[in-house]
Amino acid sequence: MTFRNALSFALLILALPLTTLAQPGPGEGPDENLEAIEPEAEALRVGLAGDYPADIARFLLAQGVQGASLSPTGEYVAVRSLVTGEPQVWLVPASGGQPRQLTFGNGVTFFHWAHDGQSLFYGADNDGDEQEAYYRISLDGKREQRVLPAQPGAFRQFGAVLPDNRGIVFASTERTGLHFDIYVLDLQSGEQRKVFEGEYAWWPRSLSPDGRQLIMTQAVGEDSNNLYLLDLESGDKHVLAKPERRANTQDGGFAWSMDGRAVYHTSNKDREFRALVRRNLADNEVEILVEVDHDIDNVQLCGPDRRYLLWTTNEDGFFHLHGRDLHDDRALDIPELAEGVYSLSCPGESTRVSIVVNGWATPGDLVVWDLESGRTRTVWASNLAGLDPERLVRPESIRMPARDGVTLQGLLFLPHEEARVDDRPPPVVFDVHGGPTSQAMTQYNGAMQYLLNRGIAVFRPNIRGSTGFGHNYVTLDDREKRLDSIRDLVDMLEFLREDGRVDADRAIVRGGSYGGYAVNAVLANHPGHFIAGVSLYGVADWVTALEVAAPALKATDLIEYGDINDPEWREFYKVNSPIRQADQIDVPVLYSHGVNDRRVEIYETEVMVRTLRDNDIDAPYIRFRDEGHGWRRMSNRLFYHRREAEFMEEQLGLSEPATDDD
Repeated sequence: MTFRNALSFALLILALPLTTLAQPGPGEGPDENLEAIEPEAEALRVGLAGDYPADIARFLLAQGVQGASLSPTGEYVAVRSLVTGEPQVWLVPASGGQPRQLTFGNGVTFFHWAHDGQSLFYGADNDGDEQEAYYRISLDGKREQRVLPAQPGAFRQFGAVLPDNRGIVFASTERTGLHFDIYVLDLQSGEQRKVFEGEYAWWPRSLSPDGRQLIMTQAVGEDSNNLYLLDLESGDKHVLAKPERRANTQDGGFAWSMDGRAVYHTSNKDREFRALVRRNLADNEVEILVEVDHDIDNVQLCGPDRRYLLWTTNEDGFFHLHGRDLHDDRALDIPELAEGVYSLSCPGESTRVSIVVNGWATPGDLVVWDLESGRTRTVWASNLAGLDPERLVRPESIRMPARDGVTLQGLLFLPHEEARVDDRPPPVVFDVHGGPTSQAMTQYNGAMQYLLNRGIAVFRPNIRGSTGFGHNYVTLDDREKRLDSIRDLVDMLEFLREDGRVDADRAIVRGGSYGGYAVNAVLANHPGHFIAGVSLYGVADWVTALEVAAPALKATDLIEYGDINDPEWREFYKVNSPIRQADQIDVPVLYSHGVNDRRVEIYETEVMVRTLRDNDIDAPYIRFRDEGHGWRRMSNRLFYHRREAEFMEEQLGLSEPATDDD
């Protein structure tokens, strides 16, 4: 069935109202007069196992765990899984055994163990509006309480549980709706005490073993931070790192020494990549422990007296695990893991470590590693939904020069020979990541693996401004250099044309969030290169987007984009926003957005849809009433990605075009 055929029965909003209402402006919600596709319940189609090309549903239903945290006792691993169709918390015995679902309500946004390992705290919002309530649930799932109700305008960031389980630490915008302050909530009395009043984005990061001191960060743009130590009782704040050249000291996590006198973390202060460091809190002296030409992540201290130090390196989106026995001063024997991206968890003095492995052929394995014996056990194996793993495609990291000499990088996925439809090089879909301070890595992506099994190549670009390639690289798209990163997409396409392994004349560009903006921008500023676009919840007008952005984004946007209240930057973005060049877009674009999006207002998508349609450009639009910034519900993912795939296949000539009689 073609994309347009699907519209003939899936459109819920085809007929416009008889009375025409004024078009909503930024922050005023969706335009009910705008023709949109909205999902209804539909029969699940998966095809037959073993039939190829396989139905896209199988690629989306292939899944594992999304995150994991080992209990303080090392007995259980709490994980988040979409197996029910919504993100919920499950418990898995660390020694192996039957997983058990723990939460059943609104989709879970985070979870955190209490120190005694007998309960968990978790957050849930309302259909993706990012204004969370906090809950506590017992280990057996039979007792649950709401410890902090959702509050309009209160965006929160969970920090930590106090050692005696009497309180939690979190940040919230409830005072002003914009600035994040840090609070301690007493769980017995219900008293909420503000311990720090912030301006813009301040995050609680890690609590000392005695619960007295909090490491907190102040956002400096989207990729960096200042580092502070806060006394929770007195409110005194001490600067740990506030470098003149902005730096990242937070993304690798924090691990405290047993006595609380030192903290291990990562830092790219005065260097390109994040090194592993040990910070002595008494004198703030920093010792560099590991420094390589890659970013270090996942810093953990595990085992009796915290004797085992673990970390990962990010090498072009492929993670590698490392470890050291600090007592014996020797490297650990690292277990063999599937390729991909890793996340680690080890609590207190446990010798067990949980590892989530998410790779191009592994949608989320949960592995428990015993540091003393060296043995590993997979306690939750990914379910490939009947797919043959041999048909999944491994990416190749490639580099190419931009026209100004900057070296760019991306991940190229080429379809296997048996999946190709003819002898020509395959068409290609550019899948642009969000952020922009993010990175295309080697995680499993069902929608992209489906395209590969249909004979379509996929290229995941890391344009300038992406993380993972050094401090300088991430700054190359700041402010007035924004469109340099958009131009990178054209340079990458031209490199692939010369490379010859894909058909650059049949190229589609797609992306979500900042990637959705990149789609709008490259089609508007560089017409003639891509034959179609797919833009998910992307920015059209930076002026309106920056004015109504969520508090966390407003805090980081000042360095990344400039202050939109400054006449200089307002004028810059009045000119340099996709909506200003939208008349140059001359190819079909599929748009989509969630009504509850608090990061990019739905106005941004709807103004592009109206503009393209006014120019007689095909611009189908999918709107979700029960989603925010992305699709959490499996039913919505199935609905959306089937129609996205049908749209792209039709543009590439891989399906019969619809006729007026369809």
